[in-house]
Amino acid sequence: MKDFPVYDIQKFNCNISKNDLYINTFKIHLVSHSFIENSHRHNFYLLVVFTHGNGTHQIDLNTYSIEPRSVFVIQPGQAHHWKLSKDIEGYIVFFTQEIYNLYFGTKKIEEYPFYSSTTSTPKILLNENEWLDLEPYFQKLIQENLRKKSRKKDKILNLLDLIHIELSRNYLSENAHNFQSYNHKIELFNDLLDKHYKTQKAPSFYASKMNITLKHLNRICKETLNKTVTELIAQRIILESKRMLTFSPKTISEVAESLGYYNYSYFTKVFTKHTGLSPTKFRKNLGTIH
Repeated sequence: MKDFPVYDIQKFNCNISKNDLYINTFKIHLVSHSFIENSHRHNFYLLVVFTHGNGTHQIDLNTYSIEPRSVFVIQPGQAHHWKLSKDIEGYIVFFTQEIYNLYFGTKKIEEYPFYSSTTSTPKILLNENEWLDLEPYFQKLIQENLRKKSRKKDKILNLLDLIHIELSRNYLSENAHNFQSYNHKIELFNDLLDKHYKTQKAPSFYASKMNITLKHLNRICKETLNKTVTELIAQRIILESKRMLTFSPKTISEVAESLGYYNYSYFTKVFTKHTGLSPTKFRKNLGTIH
């Protein structure tokens, strides 16, 4: 089984703050880095907005359409590749967790809603007015990156944070009717889920850890994410199953055990229920991924 490459930020021609930042127009970026059109992963955060052209963007085996004003926010470790039209244009930014969190101190990049969980939606589609408000920040990022002025990193990081604030406002209005009131509880649930999904699959475990009733936790998840706790646990397990079946050389039995399923048949049953394919069939179909 092919293991897709994991790129670190030093692979790109960074020149700011010891290679912790990378900023470019998408068109120029592709000239020097055409290899990014093949499947790969990063160990840093990626923010890209497309302003012209079209295509598809596959992230963790989910396919999203590329269209003007579509923004993609990708977390470290997520696998992705894209198919792009020849007239593609936009902006692309890479940055490490360390440079952001050390600079701002009291707030963390992972606290933004689209980075808070691997189940977060990675695509944000802006309307024309939203993009008109946001585009000047990207233009200023490009301009500042080309200049040799004092406090360059300060300005770039603050522009990047302003972009994230605007995107966060849009994301919350699109994806969660009651996200503001339940924000802390959803973040806590996502954190617990990421830590324990391999060993704890009972919804009651997470409710108990959060000191709330399962009924209340289900209400929070249903109103903010439109899924039950059981569905979100299964979604997290299936996502990791797909990742491992795609990128790991482990046997299906070893994948099952890694995810806390010591009964191979039961793992197969769970996977098939949620994907419509057996793990074996899913892995065979991966030959179409490039």
